[in-house]
Amino acid sequence: MSVPLVREYFTGLPCHLRASCRFVFQLHVSVKDSLYQRRGVSASKEEVHAAIAKLDQGLYPHAFCRVFPDYLAQDPEWTCLSHADGAGTKSLLAYLYWRETGNMEVWNAIAQDALVMNLDDLLCVGAYRHFVYTSTIGRNKRWIPAEVLKALIEGTVACIDQLRAYGVDIHYVGGETADVGDLVRTLVVDGNMTVRWPKTRLVTNDRIREGDVIVGLASFGQTIYEQTYNSGIGSNGLTLARHELLHKSYLHDYPEACDLQLDAELQYTGPYRLSDKVSDDAYTLGDWLLSPTRTYAPFLKSLLEEHLDWIHGLIHCTGGGQTKLMRFLPEGLAAIKDRLFPLPPLFRLIRQVSSASWEELFQVFNMGHRMEIITPEAHAEEIIRLAQTFHIEALVTGRIVKAEAGKPHLQIIHPDAGTIAYTLSGNGN
Repeated sequence: MSVPLVREYFTGLPCHLRASCRFVFQLHVSVKDSLYQRRGVSASKEEVHAAIAKLDQGLYPHAFCRVFPDYLAQDPEWTCLSHADGAGTKSLLAYLYWRETGNMEVWNAIAQDALVMNLDDLLCVGAYRHFVYTSTIGRNKRWIPAEVLKALIEGTVACIDQLRAYGVDIHYVGGETADVGDLVRTLVVDGNMTVRWPKTRLVTNDRIREGDVIVGLASFGQTIYEQTYNSGIGSNGLTLARHELLHKSYLHDYPEACDLQLDAELQYTGPYRLSDKVSDDAYTLGDWLLSPTRTYAPFLKSLLEEHLDWIHGLIHCTGGGQTKLMRFLPEGLAAIKDRLFPLPPLFRLIRQVSSASWEELFQVFNMGHRMEIITPEAHAEEIIRLAQTFHIEALVTGRIVKAEAGKPHLQIIHPDAGTIAYTLSGNGN
């Protein structure tokens, strides 16, 4: 039976039978058959990791970002950290929303997405101030006028100003804006962030131990520094979310916002328009999908300054979603996540509409929390309390255990999804 037919049969079963058959189904469906992969995107980025395998991995192999000697000042007690990332295909959603509504504010949020995807990765190695940031924007001038560029730059400055009020100082030193219509269909918004940081203040994940707990910081809700409700989507999985939720009419109305080589059956297969109301609070699907990527910088700065010794590890659940942790555990360790947040409304909506498996959804999306603090259990309650002073919901979502031969590196146990097992070998997870 073909994979599509297996999936159709499986999803048509009653809930109790789907649960009992899930393990068998997962055995037969490779990650390479996922909807994300079929749309040309990889959650595990196995090809990227293979391409960079021979590059210098830095001073601390388990650190969330590569840590290098202090090339800038040549101080043996300091290190150099640099990270490049961006808003990904979320900029395409912003394009659709802007074309439909004329609302320029959406570009301010995309600027925040690109900045935060760099900033919060560097937070995970302990840095929280004196950052230098450059932006890289590639546009198709036919579709992206100068006022969009202006809005992106203004959004970057506004985000930096807001963070400065919490003691997180970022110095914006410009960047590159290129008209590359032969290469880019609409817009690409990326950035690079660099910082020097003392070795004594690093978080390298080498201190993670069996018995530590995982404190998850919610990706959804409204912090004291956010202006409105955040759906928690962040900047990962938007290719899957966009095509699974949005109506086929987008393909015909905005053909420039889609890869023409993608199979037509995979393009915009959902029931919604961005303007459709999706909650009792009158939020639209566009509001949810374009919620700015939340930064945890104000809270983590406070925690890193005052309680660095509590922190054994930090993981930003971006590409790879809830499986991200596996790549950074010291040898001999595994993880169990069995007390996750209830699914936020947007992720419930994606699950209702999409034919993607639970296995894929937890690998593509953060599913409710996007930052993990790994700490001895004795400190978990106080970390949760401190997070709540910023109106960030937090809870113990799992624990670190000893790895056993033949056992998975990660188990997710969820009341709706059942037990899902992931390993670092075999399927590229």
